[in-house]
Amino acid sequence: MGQKSRPVKKPAEQLVKQIRRATRRQFSAEEKIRIVLSGLRGEDSIAELCRREGIVQNLYYRRATATRARTLDFPATTSLSRNFLSWGL
Repeated sequence: MGQKSRPVKKPAEQLVKQIRRATRRQFSAEEKIRIVLSGLRGEDSIAELCRREGIVQNLYYRRATATRARTLDFPATTSLSRNFLSWGL
């Protein structure tokens, strides 16, 4: 069993990756809650909200799911909480 060869990354690609990690935007808990509550209010579409906040929609939905799971006191990974979340509770 030989080792698989991986493509060698160029130093420039590695540098860009390091910069992106270092400059990644960090949201406080208050900011996350504010964004999720804005989406739940429904004044704007989720797409519009995400564009305004500079996040992807998938991130919004993950945060919304986690927030609802916490308010139900269920871990987000249990099937019971997934059923409740799919009903919109």
